[in-house]
Amino acid sequence: MSTFNRLVDFYIDGFTQLSDWARTLLIIMLSKLFIMFVILKLFFFQADMKVNFSNDEDRANHVIEKITNP
Repeated sequence: MSTFNRLVDFYIDGFTQLSDWARTLLIIMLSKLFIMFVILKLFFFQADMKVNFSNDEDRANHVIEKITNP
């Protein structure tokens, strides 16, 4: 049995034995992560870097400038 299969079996076994309150907390955490990374990305974080800059070097210089200058 490969290491990957053993790892998958370990997590499946752990998730099936969760108590009701732990399963509820897990669902809440996963839904919050989905909202943060998918929904907010779609509506609030547009692809401004690709629109305003033509190559990766210009994007990197812009980010460095924004990070280092207050």
